[in-house]
Amino acid sequence: MSTTRGYKAIIFDLGNVLIDFDHTIAAKRISQFSDKSSQQIYNLFFDSPLTSLFEEGKIPPEDFFIKVKEKLNLKLDYEKFLPIWNEIFFISSKNQAVYSLAKSLKDKYTLAVLSNINVLHFNYLKEQFPVFDIFYRVIPSFEVGFIKPHPLIYKKALEKIGAQAKETVYTDDRLELVEKAQDLGIKSFHFQNPDKLKNDFLSIGINFDKEYAI
Repeated sequence: MSTTRGYKAIIFDLGNVLIDFDHTIAAKRISQFSDKSSQQIYNLFFDSPLTSLFEEGKIPPEDFFIKVKEKLNLKLDYEKFLPIWNEIFFISSKNQAVYSLAKSLKDKYTLAVLSNINVLHFNYLKEQFPVFDIFYRVIPSFEVGFIKPHPLIYKKALEKIGAQAKETVYTDDRLELVEKAQDLGIKSFHFQNPDKLKNDFLSIGINFDKEYAI
């Protein structure tokens, strides 16, 4: 692959970059089967150590559900829980623009996705949303055993795509995750919108197809 300024790989975050999501959708639906409010469910569950363990692949889906059921006093079985848990994703015009941007780069750079994600959400996305087809590697946290911003998840990603930190560009919507990648020597940009990302890439000499424009 041809490279510019030594860059040969570009890693994209997934959530709120290539696909949007809203955990409150699931929290509201789950609240119908719990004595907790949707806000309590969001606070106690979606931003919890339990969720982190699941995204790290440290607990299997069935055990995760058992703990969720206990934690939230759920009157819901596993099969009915699954669609509620998974149906939080949607594609926006922003996502479509980032996908088009990435597609314009796939013949010149090794493209990858690096995401903090659990196995249920990952499998659901693979089945329902065609966002992974242009990427050389998709690296979910549950397979690596670490979640961002742990340094090892970035190092594992570099190993999987066969690139050094100085050869790699990374973008993420969470600034603290961008800063950790920068600490490891990866050229990183805080994703805010597709136009800014394109300009960020252009500023370091990333080459786009001539026909590409957002």
